[in-house]
Amino acid sequence: MSTPTTTPGIPIPVPDERSAGYWAAAADGVLALSCCDHCGYLAMPPDIICVGCRSTEPSFHDQPVSGNGTVRSWTVMRVAFLPGFAPLVPYTLADVELDEQANLRIVARVLAGEEVLAVGARAHTEFEEIAPGFNVPGFVIEETS
Repeated sequence: MSTPTTTPGIPIPVPDERSAGYWAAAADGVLALSCCDHCGYLAMPPDIICVGCRSTEPSFHDQPVSGNGTVRSWTVMRVAFLPGFAPLVPYTLADVELDEQANLRIVARVLAGEEVLAVGARAHTEFEEIAPGFNVPGFVIEETS
């Protein structure tokens, strides 16, 4: 992962019991997802039933992942859905399937590479600091050779 870029003014998520580990890892510039202790299935976000093993009493730990993946889709946000995002408009959100597991998808803001954005393009995760010690993941789209 990389050194975060700084983008102040974006609304700050409020971590809860299920997301605290995710945000703690992000603060360190690491993308960590919930991993089922029973079967190893990665979830984003974790649910009350594990999608991998169907355990109705799942337990999860935070598992660092590469943050590398393939663009499945994207959209350009031209209207802010929360007032705090208005300074960013227009901005692009990408749906990226991570390499670690089929159908493990994350939606995040495109931080760079919009000019080469296409379905099937490769992307990697970088972080942006939105407040001191508070980072959110975003994607950098890679040029194909």
